[in-house]
Formats: sequence, C-alpha cells, structure tokens
Amino acid sequence: MSSAVEPSAAGSRVEPAPAGPAESHLVGLDIDGTLLTHDGVLSADVQHAAAAAQASGHHVVLASGRSLTAMTPVAELLGITSGWMVCSNGAVTVRLDPALPRGWELDQVRTFDPEPALRLLRDELPGARFAVEDIGVGFRLNALFPDGELDGEHQVVDFDQLWAREVTRVIVRSPEHTPDQFSAMAARIGLDDVTYAVGWTAWMDVAPRGVTKASALERLRERLGVDPGATVAVGDGHNDVDMLRWAARGVAMGHADDVVRGAADEVTGSIDEDGAVAVLRSLP
Repeated sequence: MSSAVEPSAAGSRVEPAPAGPAESHLVGLDIDGTLLTHDGVLSADVQHAAAAAQASGHHVVLASGRSLTAMTPVAELLGITSGWMVCSNGAVTVRLDPALPRGWELDQVRTFDPEPALRLLRDELPGARFAVEDIGVGFRLNALFPDGELDGEHQVVDFDQLWAREVTRVIVRSPEHTPDQFSAMAARIGLDDVTYAVGWTAWMDVAPRGVTKASALERLRERLGVDPGATVAVGDGHNDVDMLRWAARGVAMGHADDVVRGAADEVTGSIDEDGAVAVLRSLP
C-alpha cells in the first residue's frame, strides 16, 4: 500500500522571448539522455533554450528518475530557480523558490512498504545490490554501488534494515543480467503492488503503485490550470514511456529505442544533436 504526504500547499544563443505566450504549456523534461549527455554534459544551446521557454511563461518541469539531491544541481545549471521538479520517477514533487532557505520545499511525497518487493527480488537475485532512497540525504544500501551511480550520502545496512520505514523507491542493480532478462524476471515474479521500470542496464526502479512521472505531472497540470492539450514531454528511456503517452505532444529523443519511440507522437534529434533544443524552440 502506498501513501502520500504533502508537506506544503503551495552554439547560437537563443534570446528569451517576451513574456506572455498565447498559452502557457507544461513541459516535462527528462534529464539524462535528454538534456544531459551520458557523460553529464549540458550544452549551451540546451541551457539557453530551456531558459527561453521558461522566460516565455511556460512551466518547464524537470522530470527524472534522479533523486532530489541529484536534480538540484541540474536545475541550477539550467537557471531554473522557481517552479517545480518531479524527482524519483514521480514519487517526489518539489517546489523551487529562491526565497526558501534551501531553495526548495517538498510538495508531495509518495511512499510504500518495500519489504514484499525486496524479499521477492532478493530470492530471484541473491547477488544483487539494493538501495532505498532517503529524500534529500542519499541512500541506504546492502552493498555499495559503483562510483558515480548514486548521489548523496551512502549508508550500508543489513538487508532487513532497508524496510525499516516506508520509502519513495527501491533501486536494484544486478550487472550480470541483461535488461531483457531483468524485465522477464520482473514480469514472472509478479510485482503487482508496485510500479517498476527497467533502465539502461540491469537496473530497476521500484516505486509506489501507480506512481510515474506522468502521474506527478498530471497533478501539477491540474494544479497549474494548464489545458491538457498544452502538455509536452521529452524523454529517451523506458521510465519516460508513461510521460510521453500522457502528454498531448510526446517527443522521443532520436537515440531512443523502439519501445520509447512507439509511445511518442514524434521523434526529435538524438542527444548528440541536442534534440531537445528543437522541441523547446518550437513552443509558442
């Protein structure tokens, strides 16, 4: 069973367009492989295009599988200091405001009891590495992950301490398995009470049931009063599929696989071609 907590109510340079577009759009942007290269590089064109879209009055929302602590530096690079971020594949929504002591506050947190899923997954993958997220801090893990894969503080604990309290997500890492093998395993054991997505390696994110980037963005759309037809999403991974289907205009990056492309309305250039720039520049 999941629960929700809402702590608060509330190349060439692209010159920002005048504020006040005909209609403000809600634009959900994946980060890795969409805005940042796989080496973590943010191009000047992407930076300027995102700034121009926000300056025009659009709601530019970073929507990532990354945790809060890994997303705030990206928001800073993009110059996004106000608005919203969707973290942890939709489990955490944050309101950005430079007037706040930390520059952000938690808006909604969706959690679940990870014990049943962790027990099932350990039985299938006894040699895997497991981690659970502590919001704004880092992760508790049964073993350290490779350097650079997880951000924040890392605390190694006994396996049963991973379910000491409800969490926003579980991460499973099993390098000896292919993504296809991982997906088949997940389908076979029947993770019916959670939502899961298999990433670019044998990596799985397990979230509360029904929680995705799309569910968090839809909540923001309603809150901001954006028309459903004025929604845009750009992404490249399997955890972006629901978001691309949700948006009136779902755009897959050019390097995305057939599953992701099939969920989109259109395909833009690859990350090496700064494909997100064309989408951002096309906004009214």
